Amino acid sequence: MRDPKPSDPFAELFGEFADRLRGDHWEPDVDISETADAVLVRAELAGVRREDLRVSVDGDVLRISGIRVIEDSAVVRLHQMEVASGPFERRVTIPVEFERERVVAHLSDGLLTVSLVKRQPVRRIVKVERER
Repeated sequence: MRDPKPSDPFAELFGEFADRLRGDHWEPDVDISETADAVLVRAELAGVRREDLRVSVDGDVLRISGIRVIEDSAVVRLHQMEVASGPFERRVTIPVEFERERVVAHLSDGLLTVSLVKRQPVRRIVKVERER
């Protein structure tokens, strides 16, 4: 964790969480990797229920959105806040062509893994015709 600025009381309270706030929502951290067959996007979503999560594809953009609800009814005084709650959204532009109808998402142990199968290049033989 980076050192908060002594003159910034919000940095002391919110830590690195403030860097992930985007207006009325927060952005989950993601890792993007590539295998020979697919692009893999992993998002850290601890505490997010499957029914509160939405994954969609629009063109070459993968959108992960939803809400994380943390019930803190017994909290009297907050000392530090780094775990985001409320609505979230993360948009990722996928750098390679992929099969939109074969996108698969899996949520396990707080980690969302989205697999985007790469589109294989179409190969064809072109017949060379005679000049007329």
